[in-house]
Amino acid sequence: MNRTGAGAPTAVKGTPFHERTQALCQGKNWRRWSGFVSASSYDLTHEHEYHAIRSAAGLIDISPLYKYRICGSDAETLADRVVTRDITKLAVGQVCYTPWCDSDGKVRDDGTLHRLADSDFRLTSAEPTLLWLHENAEGLKVEIKEETEQVGALALQGPRSLNILNEITDGALAELRYFHVIQTQIEGISVHISRTGYTGDLGYEIWVDASDAVPLWDTIFRNGVKHGLAPAGLLALDIARVEAGLLLIDVDYMPAHRAVIESRKSSPFELGLGWTVSLDKRNYVGRTALREEQSRPTEWEFRGLEIDWLSLEDAYAEVDLPPQIPGMTLRESVPVYAEEEQVGYATSRSWSPTVKKYLALAHLQAKYAKIGTELKIEITVEHQRRTAIARVAKTPFFNPARKRATFDVVRTP
Repeated sequence: MNRTGAGAPTAVKGTPFHERTQALCQGKNWRRWSGFVSASSYDLTHEHEYHAIRSAAGLIDISPLYKYRICGSDAETLADRVVTRDITKLAVGQVCYTPWCDSDGKVRDDGTLHRLADSDFRLTSAEPTLLWLHENAEGLKVEIKEETEQVGALALQGPRSLNILNEITDGALAELRYFHVIQTQIEGISVHISRTGYTGDLGYEIWVDASDAVPLWDTIFRNGVKHGLAPAGLLALDIARVEAGLLLIDVDYMPAHRAVIESRKSSPFELGLGWTVSLDKRNYVGRTALREEQSRPTEWEFRGLEIDWLSLEDAYAEVDLPPQIPGMTLRESVPVYAEEEQVGYATSRSWSPTVKKYLALAHLQAKYAKIGTELKIEITVEHQRRTAIARVAKTPFFNPARKRATFDVVRTP
């Protein structure tokens, strides 16, 4: 529990949907997320929840994300000043994924920026960002409001997600493009719906006033049951995001402002996020350092690894065991080698039920990061350190066409 001085422990909060998630969480398998309790899994195991995301639809409570509203005549100026993307090109109703950096060009955090109106933005983040926003807003005509507790958020993810929403909205979602957002109603409840998510699949995130959270949950569930909808927790989400090749803060990278040594910091280029860096826009935090870095070869790259199954079998066969693979994503750093030299480290590893491969996300020295390069990753077999073959692979590992597609929705009778 958190403690404030010598006082009593501070209670962990439930999200606006806790009244419903608590009743559904059979195994009481909770974890702390940004001061809220979040379900790791609702069933005693998370397998059904993962398969609901990939074959039907999963409903994930993502309310603990930090949420900030940036409004005022200089809202665009502030947004453009603090992130690496060119926000002047972000149209109303559009969303962008973006990191933001310190003055040395090292990533502090990453999240999404929604342009809800000309001078109205919503920024989501994993870390508390309010003070940093205010520090960069000096001299600007802008209002910054944290709405983390006031706005509930649900991720409805999976191939049936659009069918579910199309039956409880006016049908306009069929035309909502990838990384765009609209304001609409779900049975009289005002919501923003963005075509975004953290699963690498067709999916939507729904933003609602906390006072309407429980009725919204009930409406989605009531209409989603016939489509195979299931509540999904963070364990299932973790597998999906590895398949999608998506970064997780504090696991795949350390936020720069909390790193105690320089080697723990990473730039967008080192995290595979060079595509998010606009070097030609007006000045922003970290631009000078990023320009300098872009002019020289990158020393590190963030890549996917596919761990060779036959190599795993051979390692375990030496002790007369079948391969032991994790049932959930492993969030720990393990060395990656070229011959006997360590050339990187894997940060997230997971067996993919969809891709049918043992996958990892890894930081690699640039000269070893070419797709197809054969390396070795450390594994532990009966308490002994061994290695298995791992090949550098392009991410995302799972990238269905439906994620970005526009298509007609077939309504269920």
